[in-house]
Amino acid sequence: MSNLQFHPYRIFTISSLVILFQPLLVSSRCICEKQYKDENTSQAVTYKAIAMASILIASAIGVSLPLLLKNVSALGPERAIYFLIKAFAAGVILATGFLHILPDAYDSLKSPCLSENPWGGFPFTGFIAMMAAILTLMMEAFATGYHRRSELRKALPVNGDEESDGGHLHGSAFVLERSNSSDLIRQRVISQVLELGIVVHSVIIGISLGASESPKTIKPLIAALSFHQFFEGMGLGGCISQAKYKLKATIIMVMFFSLTTPTGIAVGLGISKIYDGNSPTALVVQGVLNSASAGILIYMALVDLLATDFMNPKLQSNVRLQLGAYATLLLGAASMSVLAKWGGI
Repeated sequence: MSNLQFHPYRIFTISSLVILFQPLLVSSRCICEKQYKDENTSQAVTYKAIAMASILIASAIGVSLPLLLKNVSALGPERAIYFLIKAFAAGVILATGFLHILPDAYDSLKSPCLSENPWGGFPFTGFIAMMAAILTLMMEAFATGYHRRSELRKALPVNGDEESDGGHLHGSAFVLERSNSSDLIRQRVISQVLELGIVVHSVIIGISLGASESPKTIKPLIAALSFHQFFEGMGLGGCISQAKYKLKATIIMVMFFSLTTPTGIAVGLGISKIYDGNSPTALVVQGVLNSASAGILIYMALVDLLATDFMNPKLQSNVRLQLGAYATLLLGAASMSVLAKWGGI
């Protein structure tokens, strides 16, 4: 009879465990299904149209501002304000990689909607971000090295004079020209790779917003994404300005950045009836692309933007300028941190 004794505390314990864990089990199953809560298609379309216009304007202003101000003498490359603006832009890009893109990639690749094998047994987010950073370094080094080797093969004189077009060109002028040309190529590689990293993330967030049918989800993202694209555009615009592209190439890069997120929203709007952001395929594609984008942006911010400027003799010889650059760097990172908390992006 002892085995048949009634133990109410055991029943209470078992019941409590069932009550506690049942919502988790249900949520892990239901989260993989498309959610229809708070959907209002007509109102959502209106907000999406507003988002497309707002983000387009904010992106265009942000990326164009450094280009329009590059001829202002007070903002020249040798001015202190120039270093402060670049430090702010680098802080924005760095925070975008760490606080906006990398967490999204982690959430996608660690989703319960994906199979445990292989996605649950290996840190793919960090691995892909690391490989993207390494490949960016290799590509940048190869492109710059290739250009320098091609310049050296021209066998330009280093010492003495050489007749050219009826005049005299000194060897030091050739060396300076070659050095400036290599730096220009490097800046162009930086601007192109940086735009690639930003654009990948912009497409993904645009499609996600466009596919949503919930006005409550879309409404707060309009302002958040507008500020997000404005600050990112400032960072990218500064790099494009330094690359000294011709007018046609500059316009193409500006338009490409400005139109990416609105185009993503339009694509998401078109596929909203069939798109499921929680499907395994969508999660893997988003996670992989966001991981690679985060790796590119983090590398570019730390190596090509911050390290280059913070090791500059002009900055290191001026304590006030150095402290100012630190402050603007933190301000740029803080601005994107606030957006991560406020807008959930």
